Amino acid sequence: MGAQDQPDPGTFGALVRLAPVLAEICGQDAVISDPMELRTYECDGLTSHRCAPGLVVLPETAGQVAAVVRACAQAAVPFVARGSGTGLSGGALPRADGLLIVTARMRRIIEIDPASRRAVVEPGVTNLAVSTAARPFGLFYAPDPSSQQVCSIGGNVAENSGGAHCLKHGFTVHHVTGLEVVTPMGELTWLGDGTGAAPGYDLIGAFTGSEGTLGIVTKVVVKLTPIPQAVTTLLAAFSTTGHGGAAVSAIIGAGLLPAAIEMMDALSIEAAEASVACRYPQGAGAVLIVELDGPAGDVAAEVAAVRALCEQEGSFEIREAADPAERAAIWTGRKSAFAAVGRISPAYIVQDGVVPRTALPRVLDRISELSARAGIRVANVFHAGDGNLHPLVLFDDASAEQAAAAEELSGAILDECISNGGSITGEHGVGADKSKYMPRMFGPDDLDTMQLLRCAFDPAGLCNPGKIFPTPRLCGEVPGVRRGSHPLVATGQVELL
Repeated sequence: MGAQDQPDPGTFGALVRLAPVLAEICGQDAVISDPMELRTYECDGLTSHRCAPGLVVLPETAGQVAAVVRACAQAAVPFVARGSGTGLSGGALPRADGLLIVTARMRRIIEIDPASRRAVVEPGVTNLAVSTAARPFGLFYAPDPSSQQVCSIGGNVAENSGGAHCLKHGFTVHHVTGLEVVTPMGELTWLGDGTGAAPGYDLIGAFTGSEGTLGIVTKVVVKLTPIPQAVTTLLAAFSTTGHGGAAVSAIIGAGLLPAAIEMMDALSIEAAEASVACRYPQGAGAVLIVELDGPAGDVAAEVAAVRALCEQEGSFEIREAADPAERAAIWTGRKSAFAAVGRISPAYIVQDGVVPRTALPRVLDRISELSARAGIRVANVFHAGDGNLHPLVLFDDASAEQAAAAEELSGAILDECISNGGSITGEHGVGADKSKYMPRMFGPDDLDTMQLLRCAFDPAGLCNPGKIFPTPRLCGEVPGVRRGSHPLVATGQVELL
């Protein structure tokens, strides 16, 4: 817990005065102030970062969100947006001196337009629900995070989520063509025209992946993709992750572009077997899941090529799903991996580094060395096709010494990613968890330039403060000093509630 868990008396008074205003905007049942109920929202999927919000509101319309944000701007109360709370970087971590705006009630699929191959949805709609609604028209929504059954589209936009099939089909940003957003001043506006071809600056690109620091999404226009004619899923077992990594490089080097290439190591396989009995090949030090889609003839040729390359790199068993049920069974182990690790270690840190594919064998060996040196187990589950690692650092949270060692090991893994030409995050975001690592990847000039964009949207620093950038790099925010009203409010240029 940090200093933000103890709001100063002035902040507490502002929240007390804000509560009836929020009730008038959204209804009394949409405002949560009971301390026990507030604890429900104290963290996202990264449970090592916790802070109960000062107040919670659950709006149901874009107009309500705009009015709520205007009220926050007028009262100089910081606010954080939250969707399903499945994030893994502390991106939706609340503030004790602020308001948490939960968009879970905004879950309408407004339109499915098969002719234009697009859908218009509210931010609380789950990822998988979009594909389910589009399926009768022969379409689907391509980005598919492992939490797609519960994660929301608004959160996907905030984090620029990817998923297993982003190797071929791209990340969220490649599928969003329009955003209705509420700015930190409370203005309701659109970015993009829904075609993806609007002239001018790419504000959708800037907003997608901004982790809720530039405003709040209230509607999203997404592209829909035709369901492929054929889909084939292979499971290839290897004795080591090094051999599996070499197979990944060989597949991509041969000019093949599978829809997905996923890898799990022995420890993550052990956890998945205990959790969902996925029945992967016994004795495997690593498995690759390779999925190919497209025209039937092309897929058949690519499957044969992938088989040959995996055998060339030492695969001792290759399975091919014969039908959708077998395909789902292969994916069950991978999709459940994060949760399954909880069976062998209730406490673990999920990392999200990226390395070039060619560096996979070297970096995996280095992670093994770091793990052995620290005496802390690491389970590796990752999107091998684009080098997006998800090492799970396991530790005993009853031991402060182990928790500190796990945090140090996590940082060392990120350093290894950076030194190999990679990044500290591929899809989970920086949030509160990795802001301290940003200076390891970016210099002061880079961080200042990013901050110029953030301050252009939010000069008062009220919108999801304390995320991404190492403090006190926050639009004039000074720790321990309350902000004044938004500059435009102070000058009377904008009239609020």
